[in-house]
Amino acid sequence: MQAAIPFPDISPEIVSITVFGFELALRWYALSYIVGIGLAYLLARRALAQPGLWPAATPPMTRTQLEDLMFWLILGIIAGGRLAFVFIYQPGYYLSHPAEIPMLWNGGMAFHGGFAGVCVATLLWCRAQNVPLGSAADALALGTPVGLMLGRIANFINAELWGRPTDAPWGVIFPGAAAQDCPGVIGPCARHPSQLYEAGLEGLLLGLILIVAVWRFGALKRRWLVTGMFLTGYGLGRFVVEYFRLADPQFITPDNPFGHVLRLTDTVGLTMGQILSLPMVAIGLAVIVAARRRPVPA
Repeated sequence: MQAAIPFPDISPEIVSITVFGFELALRWYALSYIVGIGLAYLLARRALAQPGLWPAATPPMTRTQLEDLMFWLILGIIAGGRLAFVFIYQPGYYLSHPAEIPMLWNGGMAFHGGFAGVCVATLLWCRAQNVPLGSAADALALGTPVGLMLGRIANFINAELWGRPTDAPWGVIFPGAAAQDCPGVIGPCARHPSQLYEAGLEGLLLGLILIVAVWRFGALKRRWLVTGMFLTGYGLGRFVVEYFRLADPQFITPDNPFGHVLRLTDTVGLTMGQILSLPMVAIGLAVIVAARRRPVPA
């Protein structure tokens, strides 16, 4: 057996109490959303407190408006992320068990759906508040990577969304029969900790790039530039990690072990995650080009 790392013994639940016969639990997954949204808010608030970072030295919104926007974004994240997971990844199951659709505590959120929900909520809010959509989108994009990083770390703690089998020395032996179902592998099966790959690429690295771009190079002065950088960075990071991440089980069959939705050969193709990420990269690059061509407001 190749060298591998045993999965750390971390409970998905931080604390659990029983109230009037009902068990209430705080899970790492829920905490990642709470802390991630909180840190994104603080990062956006700090940027808004520095007028010199914005076009014409004028922040696009007040602190009170930012707080109001965050409320609508939370609704967009939850509704979009959950509905996308239900109807894109497991429609058959949830149509047969509709009562489980609102059970967020059981896990099951899709980033692309949450992103779509955020876009709709931001668009409607900016129109109602007469706030420049580009600058609002930039403020939100600046804080999003930290939430992504925490969410992927929570996925690792939950021992979910693990990667493909590997003989790399940093492979992790995840618990559970499904994680150990590795054809051709004798003994414990080690897998890529793809959740941590995503946390590093889509979260830490992308977040640092955006922070440097804003505070060192004044990226917020060009509306939509930070948004375009985020879309491109996330799409590229997710596309790369999909080569190490195990595809969703509904796409995996004996003759399609990699879960390719678009197959080019028996071993080469694109997964659902890659197909959903390619438009983000294309749109992100187009937004960057357009933002750089637009003159900076005085």
